[in-house]
Amino acid sequence: MHDADDRPAMLTATLPFGGVTLIEYQARLLIASGASQIVILVARLTPELLGAISRIGKRGVAVDTVRTAAEAAEKLHPLARVLMLADGLTTTAETLVALARDGGDALLVMPEDQAALGYERVGSGMVWAGVARLDPRRLAELAAMPRDYDVQSTLVRLASQAHAVHVLLPQEAIRGGHGVGHAAAALEARGRTVLAAMISGRSGWFERFVTAPLARAVIPLLVPRAVPATAVAAGAGVVGVLGLTLIAIAYPGSGLLLTVLGTLGLSLAATLADLRDEPAAERWLQRLAGGLPALAALFYGRQAAQAQADGAPEVLAIGLVLLAVLGERALGHRPRRSWWGSAPAYLLLVWCGAIVSAPAVGLGLAAVYAAATLAAAIERLRRHP
Repeated sequence: MHDADDRPAMLTATLPFGGVTLIEYQARLLIASGASQIVILVARLTPELLGAISRIGKRGVAVDTVRTAAEAAEKLHPLARVLMLADGLTTTAETLVALARDGGDALLVMPEDQAALGYERVGSGMVWAGVARLDPRRLAELAAMPRDYDVQSTLVRLASQAHAVHVLLPQEAIRGGHGVGHAAAALEARGRTVLAAMISGRSGWFERFVTAPLARAVIPLLVPRAVPATAVAAGAGVVGVLGLTLIAIAYPGSGLLLTVLGTLGLSLAATLADLRDEPAAERWLQRLAGGLPALAALFYGRQAAQAQADGAPEVLAIGLVLLAVLGERALGHRPRRSWWGSAPAYLLLVWCGAIVSAPAVGLGLAAVYAAATLAAAIERLRRHP
């Protein structure tokens, strides 16, 4: 591991990235790719690195630290698949999964003229883009060599000599924050890109254009201060309850706006919990972020029905909630098209109707939107079960 270029006293691996340290983010990607063991090659152990290793271990994966290739070879099973990440690498889960499949030696590469300085050349006008799939024998070969060799560079060279397959880095990965470097400033910029991709990559337009920009602005301020996700959720909950109260006492415009803001706060808290590897808290916060808009719509439909002596708004509100719930169940965790709706997006339409004193219009439009999203989701399930 190298020291950061602009922070000599800190390892690149322990620089903040996307709300956690870089090595924790890398471990997160490896675990998502199916890794059961993580071996970290270190020159020295710092308090920040020890803390990060402890947090990684809590995710149910074996974590070993080694100082030489020989020690690394001893830790690995002879039939293991080895995925090596460059020190200072940031990438996407999709990029890593493509290299984690079965097969022999493979190197992720990109054209030399598209790469910044410092990338490892591998011939044919290509440079190593920071991910390699290796046969465990490469570590054994390196262990037999003098110890003054750079482990990372030598393993890449040994894989090249073994005619490793070159896998071209997709342009989508570059746009998603892929890069290799040791500068804290550049890493922070890539972290913002990756954070936005985490939030908006599988979601609709509301998350992409509202929640993601807000998270990019707010989460980097919360993480250094160690603000717990529960504190953010508590604040968002207070705003949401105040919004529901205002709806119930016939101030729907202000109340619905506050519930939208409360939902945003709960979504941010869920993202913060996800970054900090708190899966139970993240699941509950996601449920609350979906439940608050449902309660707001039902409260508003009930209040509007009583005020107008007309049951249509309440029926529309119940229909909207049912359609939205069915849509979420149909979508699950699958990627979403940009136009598909979500709970806060539906609530925003309801709020627009309240602003012009047309509750049936707002609730009706939201219900139609939820029905269209459900129909599209069912059609996709039919084609791709």
